[in-house]
Amino acid sequence: MTVKVYIVYYSMYGHILKLAEEIKKGAESVDGVEVKLFQVAETLSEEVLGKMYAPPKGDAPIITPDELAEADGYLFGFPTRFGMMASQFKAFFDSTGGLWQSGGLVGKPAGLFFSTGTQGGGQETTALTAVTQLTHHGMIFVPIGYTFGPGMFDIENVKGGSPYGAGTYAGVDGSRQPTESELKQAFHQGQYMAGIVKKLKH
Repeated sequence: MTVKVYIVYYSMYGHILKLAEEIKKGAESVDGVEVKLFQVAETLSEEVLGKMYAPPKGDAPIITPDELAEADGYLFGFPTRFGMMASQFKAFFDSTGGLWQSGGLVGKPAGLFFSTGTQGGGQETTALTAVTQLTHHGMIFVPIGYTFGPGMFDIENVKGGSPYGAGTYAGVDGSRQPTESELKQAFHQGQYMAGIVKKLKH
């Protein structure tokens, strides 16, 4: 039996997209798992995005709430805005009222990944506040805990991510890109999550 894992993200400057792509590789490394990459709709105008020097969006299709219900498990990724998920992703969750009413996501596992501009920018508060969305849908939050092993304990290098999920630091000006360590953690999260989804499905 094949299980479906959807990686749904919002990325303004490409940092979350890079994590999402690596998470997809990790999930695809697990036999019997079909992985699809989606992004949520942009809520800002092209004019505003241009003034913010935001690059073009990736090629992943825009997901709808109805499509969300088709998957067996999820990994949701977004940048942080003042310690919480970006409003674009919150707008998507706000559009899932029909799924909430029908119980379409009840009992389905979901993980989170994120980016912040700085080390104190909300790597954990973003995950904690996002859990409320999963809770109201009756979903099962699946953190990675310390399953990434030694990589979780590195204090010699600046590294995003936490027991809540993979993460990266973008820098205040967005110039910092995900490091090898951060990408490895993202791959691990995809692989780990795919295994959990398989277990729960069977």
